[in-house]
Amino acid sequence: MQATTTLREPGELVAHGLVHATDLAELRQVAARYAVAITPELAALIDPNDPGDPIARQFVPTAAELQREAGENVDPIGDQAFSPVPGIMHRYPDRVLFKLVHVCAVYCRFCFRREMVGPGKDSALSDAAYTQALAYIRAQPEIWEVILTGGDPLMLSARRLGDIMKELAAIDHVRIIRLHTRVPVADPARVSEAMVAALKTEGAATWVALHANHARELTPRARAAAARLIDAGIPMVSQTVLLRGVNDRVEALEQLMRAFVECRIKPYYLHHGDLAPGTAHLRTTLAEGQELMRRLRGRVSGLCQPEYVLDIPGGAGKSPVGPNYLLPDDSGMEEGVGREQTRYRVVDYCGGVHLYPPRP
Repeated sequence: MQATTTLREPGELVAHGLVHATDLAELRQVAARYAVAITPELAALIDPNDPGDPIARQFVPTAAELQREAGENVDPIGDQAFSPVPGIMHRYPDRVLFKLVHVCAVYCRFCFRREMVGPGKDSALSDAAYTQALAYIRAQPEIWEVILTGGDPLMLSARRLGDIMKELAAIDHVRIIRLHTRVPVADPARVSEAMVAALKTEGAATWVALHANHARELTPRARAAAARLIDAGIPMVSQTVLLRGVNDRVEALEQLMRAFVECRIKPYYLHHGDLAPGTAHLRTTLAEGQELMRRLRGRVSGLCQPEYVLDIPGGAGKSPVGPNYLLPDDSGMEEGVGREQTRYRVVDYCGGVHLYPPRP
């Protein structure tokens, strides 16, 4: 059965053939804790006959989410320690996260903010909290970039989002406004001409970061939504989470990164999975991620290369964790012209090892 509205209840998932009725009791336990929403756009991509369908693994709840492993945390990347006022996360000197809403078009089963988003949570900042957040940004001249997140900022109306963009762009030291969203793939019709117009504002440059994890998400409608933004002069980058059973094969990553570039979206981050509760079944190891990046380097254009990063638990921020291609040579130091010179071993994309500088 083709979904015509967003699926939010386990019973609806059974009715549309996305889960088995025998799993209903456990799935109701999952849904009572973590929000569920699958838009018609994404539901149509799921193959109910494939138990390992990569779209289903991202959005259809499973009983595995009830299992919590050691080290998992409701705030796995330490957001709250860097929140000077409600709605603001100020971890890095020149930029802040501005969490406008706590709702999304679709809820990912691996979300690191899964305890904080969804129906029943505060849907948006109060007027007082919004005013306080703007005052904080105005008072911090080092803030060059404001990143609108949540939840998904494109869940706001075009009118409201346009007002927010104008208020932020009016702050002299704010030069970049970046929005993180899944809407172009989850509900591409929301990226209307009015929404695109709302995102363009004088005084600051707008960037949009699109979250997608599998090439099938970039449907013709999703690509058209991205094109509306890009054709209006709004550059786009991508964010992807490395997920077991979704994109943990080099072929899947290759297809996804090439699809981004074909859409004029520059691959930006490949995130290692965060230690969010009930997500262990979707996480890979760092060694697996490094090997995938090593293999991707030899397969696709430099345009298609994201940076593999880990958000260090506890709030220390992102760190690149990709493979290392440069190591000191065991032969150590050699006499150079007037100074000692270190020789390195450099690994090429085929795994060959070369000395730099070469031996005479």
